[in-house]
Amino acid sequence: MSSAIADREGKVVVVTGTIGGDAHVIGNWLLRHTLEDAGVKVVGLGACVNQETFVEAALETRADAILISSVYGMGLLDCRGLRDMCREAGIGDILIYVGGNVYVGQSSWEESEAEFKSIGIDRVYPPGTPPALCIPHLAEDLGLTEAS
Repeated sequence: MSSAIADREGKVVVVTGTIGGDAHVIGNWLLRHTLEDAGVKVVGLGACVNQETFVEAALETRADAILISSVYGMGLLDCRGLRDMCREAGIGDILIYVGGNVYVGQSSWEESEAEFKSIGIDRVYPPGTPPALCIPHLAEDLGLTEAS
């Protein structure tokens, strides 16, 4: 697969930002540039974005996915209810990815990942994951490539 992905009608569209009280911008900036270099249209919402704004932006832009970056450790709390809000807005099947230092606590990564998936998050990335890893995942999850 090439490093660029596009849907059958043009570019893949994703909404990005940090959620809740997370004010970091570096991870989000790296993610944005990595995605744009792969041909993805990025609607960047910036830092400290609430769930409603993510959903509104996804609806307005007909986004294929919501990609959330979080490093302050409260990602699980901030993401609770997001899938339900997407369902209520009519975009319940939209892909939702979360990555970074998304959880603080005594749980193992596997337990943390399972908690995120139990609230409807499609993919969860641990700290230090290269942003480019989400590109083949997006292509696969959108049915643009064969599952490997």
